[in-house]
Amino acid sequence: MKKLCLIMLMIVLTAISAFASTLYLGEKLTLNEVTKMSEINANPSKYLGKRVLVEGLVIEVCSTRGCWMDLASDVPFQKMQIKVVDGVIVFPMEAKGRTAKVEGIVEVLDYNLEETIEYYEHKASEKGQKFDPSSVTEPLKIYRIRGLGAEIR
Repeated sequence: MKKLCLIMLMIVLTAISAFASTLYLGEKLTLNEVTKMSEINANPSKYLGKRVLVEGLVIEVCSTRGCWMDLASDVPFQKMQIKVVDGVIVFPMEAKGRTAKVEGIVEVLDYNLEETIEYYEHKASEKGQKFDPSSVTEPLKIYRIRGLGAEIR
């Protein structure tokens, strides 16, 4: 019994230390000053094409390839998507609920109406939800960060 308790304790401590450690992905972070995501959302043209460092709680991760994650902004109900080149950086599902610092380039996806419908169809499909294409009435513009490096704690 004593041996079993010791083994269980070691498993728990290993799991805790693995979760508590920092995960480094992609390029080393070089910027020191964090840019608020709310500032990027409020003035996207000011940051378009510029390298920024953002920090936030990971609220969603791509379950298919780990090629993107959403970070909660400093403003409630705002978020910013971090997209990486498929396979170059893979965000683990375990990142959800942890804090991430990400360095990357602010970019825009400027969809026409047809592309917007395809985008929402894809999102609904990923979540196993139904989608009505007639619900889309205008094109979509998304500002996101092309991630180059990340630290997840």
